[in-house]
Amino acid sequence: RSRQRCCSAPLVGDMMQPDLELSPIGNCQVSALIDRQGAIVWGCVPRVDGDPVFCSLLNGDARDRGIWRFELEGQTSATQRYERNTAILITRLESEDGSAVEIHDFAPRFERSGRMYRPVAYARIVRPVAGAPRMRVVLAPMMEYGAKLAETTNGTNHVRYLIGPQALRLTTDAPVGYVLEGRSYRVESDQHFFLGPDEPFVGNIRSEVRRSEAATARYWQHWVRGLHIPLEWQEEVIRAAIALKLCQHEETGAIVAALTTSVPEAPNSQRNWDYRYCWIRDSYYTVQALNRLGALDVLEKYLAYLRNIVDQARGGQIQPLYSVMGETELHEFEAEKLAGYRGMGPVRVGNAAYKQVQYDCYGQIVMPTAQAFFDTRLLRMADDRDFEHLEEVGEAAWAKHDKPDAGLWEFRTRQEVHTYSAVMCWAACDRLANVAARLGKGDRVIYWQERASAIRAKIEEMAWAEEGDHYRASFQSDYLDASLLQMVELRYLKPDDARFLKTFAAIERDLRRGNHMLRYAAEDDFGAPETAFNVCTFWLIEALALVGRRDEARGIFGDMLSHTTHSGLLSEDLDYETGELWGNFPQTYSLVGIINCAGLLSKPWSEVR
Repeated sequence: RSRQRCCSAPLVGDMMQPDLELSPIGNCQVSALIDRQGAIVWGCVPRVDGDPVFCSLLNGDARDRGIWRFELEGQTSATQRYERNTAILITRLESEDGSAVEIHDFAPRFERSGRMYRPVAYARIVRPVAGAPRMRVVLAPMMEYGAKLAETTNGTNHVRYLIGPQALRLTTDAPVGYVLEGRSYRVESDQHFFLGPDEPFVGNIRSEVRRSEAATARYWQHWVRGLHIPLEWQEEVIRAAIALKLCQHEETGAIVAALTTSVPEAPNSQRNWDYRYCWIRDSYYTVQALNRLGALDVLEKYLAYLRNIVDQARGGQIQPLYSVMGETELHEFEAEKLAGYRGMGPVRVGNAAYKQVQYDCYGQIVMPTAQAFFDTRLLRMADDRDFEHLEEVGEAAWAKHDKPDAGLWEFRTRQEVHTYSAVMCWAACDRLANVAARLGKGDRVIYWQERASAIRAKIEEMAWAEEGDHYRASFQSDYLDASLLQMVELRYLKPDDARFLKTFAAIERDLRRGNHMLRYAAEDDFGAPETAFNVCTFWLIEALALVGRRDEARGIFGDMLSHTTHSGLLSEDLDYETGELWGNFPQTYSLVGIINCAGLLSKPWSEVR
């Protein structure tokens, strides 16, 4: 497929099942997912974990509710692309008589009045580009998780959509009556739509929306220009990086695992989870990948979020996840009015995993924070006071390194001492020793080195299975999981370590399915896994490269890229037999894999200099 990512789509009239061929737009306050026809099918307000006013993606057969689309009479095709190096999506709809329109979609984001302007708003421009197109606007936002359509009131040039205690206002230079009644009309000039705060729109809608589009394009292009990207797979890395940034809630710095809830990990599996929250683990991997590209703005914002989390915990239990506002209680319930993705409910809101104990989180707090003691580029470097707070996290890692937890895969019905969690606790102590050395605290260097050594000794004693000649996924069980491949990335082992090589061979034997990797093969709370976990496949690719099987790694990486959507992105899971994507979208884990593997496998820039 062309890396320009121009996608053709079937006709509007075709009764298609929803799929994950979706393109995100956003501004780090709100986001939306747009299907191949240019329809907004998912979008929450006033932030990513809010009420999905656009919920058609999970609305079963009622796909005309919770949607915003433009229907071209006699439409025969749709093509789609992003404006280069931006989060501005352009969809071209063509009809049988040769007429056509272009839809420009974006969420405004640019500096204004000395601060970043990122309103709770979506902007859309419809441009007639050929013939005499006739079009119908279908705008049907919902409220209370699909319980009912928003009520409307209107004026001469606007429509108010009442969504619970708040309202959204559509300001437009299109005929308001036609929009309200869903009537077709001839599009003879550019039309501008701004769905945002319920307040009078200041200025001329045409000039202001166009100015916003240009300013938003400049913002994204300048942000991309500052990235340190590899020579090969540049477009793939840029698109993944933009999507990762869209997953950050800039107000607090939190990074969500995905923009959606309840897209099942496999058909009818009940593995439907709400990923619109900030997992400490997922965020660690995200900032690690973006840091490799030099996107320090995301790291700085996230470190501020972490400092608040650590302060809030006051030396106590760190949860696996929090809301983007740092809320601790994320009560899980089912949105009964939404049928689910392809009717495969339930649609869950909230995530009960917040109640779990997952001790890997301590390492995932220490490691990104440790950079702030070394990186002089940062606007705010860490100091002795920050070290004192970070030592509290280290103490928790020491106390919990050999205690049972739910593990990184968040088992809901059992607890064991998971090797990955123990290695992460080791990493927390190991990195604290490095920070202490940086600060000239010799006694603390010795203190944390001794603790790291003690944890290592425990792991070697309890996690190594002599009978299987490999590390085990937990101290109590003999099964394998793909997280053991991270022992090299975490600097616990070197890639030529005999124990790692034996463990890698066992993982390939038990978990590899062609060019894809399961996270584990043992049955869990919902039975045996049915799909590959995309980030685990990227861990496989990394391990292959590190042990010298570079050509094989490049081949599998190319195969993974062939499974990306036309927007260049991936969800959480993949059917390793059909190649279909499953799970929440876009998944930060998976995008991290694209960035990390591209950087690891690319030819060096020196080859073109």
